[in-house]
Amino acid sequence: MSDASDIVTRALERRRADPTQLLQILREIQEELGWVSPETARSVAVGLGIPTTQVESVVQFYAFLYDQPRGRYRILFSDNITDRMLGSLTLFESMLKRLKLRRAEVSADGAVSVDLTSCTGMCDQGPALLVNNRPVTRLTARRVDEICELVRGAIPLAEWPAALFRVEDNIRRADVLLGSRYEPGSGLRAAIALGRQGMLDEMKRSNLRGRGGAGFATSVKWESCRNAAGAERYVVCNADEGEPGTFKDRVLLASFAERVFEGMAIAGFAVGAAHGLLYLRGEYRYLLEPLETRLEAMRRDRRLGASICGAQGFDFDIAIHLGAGAYICGEESALIESLEGKAGKPRIRPPFPVTAGYLGKPTVVNNVETLASATAVALQGGRVFAGQGTRHSAGTKILSVSGDCARPGIYEYPFGVRAEQVLKDCGATDVAAVQVSGPSGVCLTPDEFRRHIAFEDVPTAGAFMVFGMERDLFEVARNFAHFFAHESCGFCTPCRVGTTLIRDALDKIADGRGSHYEINELMRLAELLRRTSHCGLGQTAGNPVRDTWLKFRPAYERRLIRGEFDPAVDLDAALTRAREIAGRDDAGAHIGAEA
Repeated sequence: MSDASDIVTRALERRRADPTQLLQILREIQEELGWVSPETARSVAVGLGIPTTQVESVVQFYAFLYDQPRGRYRILFSDNITDRMLGSLTLFESMLKRLKLRRAEVSADGAVSVDLTSCTGMCDQGPALLVNNRPVTRLTARRVDEICELVRGAIPLAEWPAALFRVEDNIRRADVLLGSRYEPGSGLRAAIALGRQGMLDEMKRSNLRGRGGAGFATSVKWESCRNAAGAERYVVCNADEGEPGTFKDRVLLASFAERVFEGMAIAGFAVGAAHGLLYLRGEYRYLLEPLETRLEAMRRDRRLGASICGAQGFDFDIAIHLGAGAYICGEESALIESLEGKAGKPRIRPPFPVTAGYLGKPTVVNNVETLASATAVALQGGRVFAGQGTRHSAGTKILSVSGDCARPGIYEYPFGVRAEQVLKDCGATDVAAVQVSGPSGVCLTPDEFRRHIAFEDVPTAGAFMVFGMERDLFEVARNFAHFFAHESCGFCTPCRVGTTLIRDALDKIADGRGSHYEINELMRLAELLRRTSHCGLGQTAGNPVRDTWLKFRPAYERRLIRGEFDPAVDLDAALTRAREIAGRDDAGAHIGAEA
């Protein structure tokens, strides 16, 4: 292995010692060294001319960057609720037992460490894990044994059986995007024929709304960016689908990358941007090289670069930036902070990215599915596109279906499809609930299954998680609460403290020590977070507990004690050590003692 200083030097050279590339530099260094030591952090800081504390803060912020040694095989089990439903925790404990390890412990020989992580985007083929950021799906006891033997034999990852790393698309229902043959370059040529203003006009007619969940009008974003002051503009593709239960963007990037990249270029054409950035979530590291290969082919075919498709003045190229495990980076301003090499904490807005985004320049940030849909608008025209779906929700929506169903996978429908139709198509029976749009979304009960998937009824970023009658919805909510507490960036107090309090209250109820006092506190906290949190993470973190308490109350009540309150902490016992130090044990040194 190369000397650490040489690895740092090469990483800095590849990224031209650009401080905005800090995250990419650290990621590349860690891929070779396994972690970022204090010495490495100092060397990077010197090379970039920035404080060491800035480097250290970035390392500490991202879950996939390590400031302590990990094993040469870094194994992370997906801890999403659907993985748990498939037995992931049993398999996790089995691996720890086989390798004689505790959670997060590094083996004595430095070979391996095993831990949990948030959703890996493989919910349709779980349980899943990551080993050195490569996904292993459809885990079984036999596969766990096989992985343990490969680790014990020190077999290089490149020599592991290819079947372990197989990831399937699982497209179950296709429509406009997934079901039509796409001729490379066709969307670009159609946009060029329309002209910049003509393409923007078609976007207005299409009523295409953002597919990341918020549903903001795409044409308004594009026009605002085009009209913003300044000569330099950017188009950013948000491929950081970290919402548990969502994996549609994974499939679009794996098998429909042409449409995504051409959608970015069409956006660049319409707004006058020459630079595109695709922010790829760290869990999809395995897609990086195939996507880079696709970009190179597009450059050779003059579908990227200078004078795209022969159109003078249409210059646009794309760079890929890889995340490092931070759900909050799905929020557009946090994503931009991460692109600039910082910790991904949401910005205070205004200004909005369309006027002051990446590097302070006007920036369009669109979801993967939104940009792929832009090619359909270019090819069909806005009116045809708007003719699909509903009046307020034009086009189709791709759903990531997982959980208690016979056929988990990807389903594309015109907007307006009823939840009950999706359940029928995926082979779900005896369903107690459907969580739409992941933990931050809404929980539907059987009497709501005739509701429509549409912005005007049940909006969604894509997740459609099915829970059968045998599932405990309290435990579902508790899993989601742990997720939010873990992923809170800590920027604002309501979210930083509130998500932890919600998690702890649910854990207390699970331990059999909760009462209606905790329920009242949970409802109060959910409302407080909704009103006062800085970004969508905190604002929606109380949704799961509020929904499940209102709709599945028995799941909570059977756990509650009869009394009004049971303290979570024995304050008097907590003072034992203090009394020993002070040499006091009289009545006045005890909590609750009479004065």
